[in-house]
Order: sequence, then structure tokens, then C-alpha cells
Amino acid sequence: MHLRDLTQFLAELSDNNNRAWFVMNKPRYDILRAEFLELVTGLIAAMTRFDPLVADCNPKKALFRINRDMRFSHVKIPYKTTFSAAIIPNGMKKPSQGGGPSYYFQIDAAGNLLVAGGEYMPPADRLRMIRQHVLADPGGLAKVLKSKNFDRRYGGLQQEGKLTRPPKGFDAGEPQIETIKLKNFIAWSATGLTGSSPATLESDLTSAFKDVQPLIQWLREA
Repeated sequence: MHLRDLTQFLAELSDNNNRAWFVMNKPRYDILRAEFLELVTGLIAAMTRFDPLVADCNPKKALFRINRDMRFSHVKIPYKTTFSAAIIPNGMKKPSQGGGPSYYFQIDAAGNLLVAGGEYMPPADRLRMIRQHVLADPGGLAKVLKSKNFDRRYGGLQQEGKLTRPPKGFDAGEPQIETIKLKNFIAWSATGLTGSSPATLESDLTSAFKDVQPLIQWLREA
């Protein structure tokens, strides 16, 4: 994966986010996407050592399209300025479609790598199931969050979008209420790729996903 070429392409796309520029630079995009697909293919193979359920994940389906869905967006730019992928057991939907716990990573135009695992904005019925699981297995979740590798890399669950009041049907006095208020059950870590070796990117991602796998497994049990 030519990281410098990728971030340069994304930076230029950020400054020229229109169809004419993209069409003229489509050959560059095709090469970079093929390299990204190769990275994801190798990553899935490596991850099966600690999570066999992802073995049948289709690498092509794991990649997100670069075209933005502008139907309901106020921002009318046609292309995303990231390369991203979500690794999920075969046959499951993308995270944004309520596909359950997933491994996710993206590279942006500034050369930043974001690695994440869990469930981001799950649908209401799924969110309720996770909250019920928090009540049923608080010890299991605590064990995940206190894991040395998980805590070192991710530092806990993200608090973004947390409710200010308990959700309907949950007691404010419940010991786990602060966790139950979460609308996302996800952990992520962001680092810069400056100075990173393309040769080690796959192994770095594999290590990051291995550290978040206990959270993935706990969510699958919900």
C-alpha cells in the first residue's frame, strides 16, 4: 500500500471534490483502491487466527464506496475523502445498516489512521438489546474494559452522543446507568501515519483489532 500516494490523492480530492477532477484522476484511484483491497484481503486472513468468524468476509464488500450518498445531506460534495473498510462476518450488513459489531478502519487526507471496533449508532431495537446485556453481564463488560491491551490502546468506550437522562425503561439508580446512557458501544484509536512503514500496516491493524476483539465478542453475545 503506497500510503504517501494515497494521502496525496485524498488531499487533492479534498481540494477538488467534483466529478470532473475525479474522472480525470480515475486511473490513480483505481490503482490505490486495488492496493487497498489487497491490504484488506491480507488483513482478513490474518484476523482469522483470533476471530474465525471473519474468515468468509468478502474483502470487496468490506470496502466502503468513495461516492457519498447526497440524498439527505446538506453538504453537496460527491466524494468521501477517506479510504475505509468494515470487517464483519460474511452475510452481515455494513455497520451503518445495523449489521452488528464490526472492525473498522479508515485513512484520511491528512494521513491519519482511525481504528475502531464495536457498534456505532445501532438501531433502536439493537441498542436496547445491548443495554439489557449491560445489565445482565456487567462483570463481562468490566473485564473487557479493564483488559490491559484494550485499555492501553483504546482507553475505554467512546462517550460521544451520550444521553443526559436514562433511556426509557431503565432505572436512574441502576449501577450501570452511565454505560446504559451510551448510544454507541464502540472504541477507537487515532494515530498519524507519518513515518509509518506500508510494510507493517497490515500487522499494525491486525494487532489493533486483536486488542478490541474481546469487545466484539461481548457484543455478539448481546
